Amino acid sequence: MMWKEGQNSCISLGVILGVVLLTGLMRVTFRRRVFSTVTRTFVAELLATFQLCCCSHELQVLVELGPSNPSWPLTIIYFLSLVHGLTLVGAVSNPCGVLEQLALEQMPVGMSILKILAQMLGAWFSRTFMLWIWKMGISKWHYPERALKCTNPIHIALPEAFLVEMFCSFIFHSTMMHFQEIRLKFRIHLQAALITFLVFAGGSLTGAVFNPVLALSLHFQCFQNLFYNYFIVYCLGPSLDLQEEKSILLWDTEAIHCH
Repeated sequence: MMWKEGQNSCISLGVILGVVLLTGLMRVTFRRRVFSTVTRTFVAELLATFQLCCCSHELQVLVELGPSNPSWPLTIIYFLSLVHGLTLVGAVSNPCGVLEQLALEQMPVGMSILKILAQMLGAWFSRTFMLWIWKMGISKWHYPERALKCTNPIHIALPEAFLVEMFCSFIFHSTMMHFQEIRLKFRIHLQAALITFLVFAGGSLTGAVFNPVLALSLHFQCFQNLFYNYFIVYCLGPSLDLQEEKSILLWDTEAIHCH
């Protein structure tokens, strides 16, 4: 029994590794063959979101397969966040991050729309790809019904769930804003640790997704069944922290000027 569970875990880890390698290969190929900056940006954002969503889908399988020790999923999340931090440099993979840059006037409107469109397509392609992988039945935990059923991640009242996602998004983006001056090799560890902490704090309440396109990819069936609830929690919640982040940045800037 232990051997079979270990074998299934290795298969899921292999799927995640395969997705990362496939995405990396496609990224390098497009970078060499495409010279348009706009097209490069679109493809990079699409592939980054595709990788993030595919790995998150398979992460759910790994969590079910893993031991009952609560440190198991957190360890996997930490190392997976490190992988994303190393391989997806320059991509946002989150509409809230794009809207944040737009609100701070760090990105033009046209580029913002382009990136969000690429993220939505990446999230959609990830569902299609993972459904194809699960239909192959490589592992007994791989079956197409996984993508076709709604596993409700919201375990608290709607207003509380809204606040959890909003505060998770606020803490993540405002903290990362202050990490920008830190060298990349240290920043990715801090980012991975922050994501792991937020999942630990809010994962049992709402899943601590704080990313609308990731939530759409993971819980598409739930969006269909309870659209307004999920839209409020996973789309409005993470997006409404942008004004607070802008205020913090302006306050920091004024403080610097005063000194």
